[in-house]
Amino acid sequence: MQPSFFDALAQLAVSAPLRIDRARGSAHPRFPRAIYPVDYGFLEGTCAADGEGVDVFRGSNTGGGICAAALTVDAAKRDVEIKVLFECTAAEVDDVAAFLSDTLGLGTMIVRP
Repeated sequence: MQPSFFDALAQLAVSAPLRIDRARGSAHPRFPRAIYPVDYGFLEGTCAADGEGVDVFRGSNTGGGICAAALTVDAAKRDVEIKVLFECTAAEVDDVAAFLSDTLGLGTMIVRP
């Protein structure tokens, strides 16, 4: 039996170190008014569609595991990505969704297990 999408994400997350490169409260490098609502980084040794590591938003719910995935579309860049939400509270998931859609202007869908 094949693992579900979220089971597979969880396996990936525990097998790859998480590197936080933008701490909660820091500004987006290209959009200084866009402030990260939770820690943001990537899973080392992984590869997403953009050729970089798989993007991860990490919240404050320690031990909460994978709580959602954000599907994003950047029409200007002609780019589609999946971002993992890890250890986020329900409010933090909402904050990340607002950050992606309202602040960064990305088409965003949040998918929960």
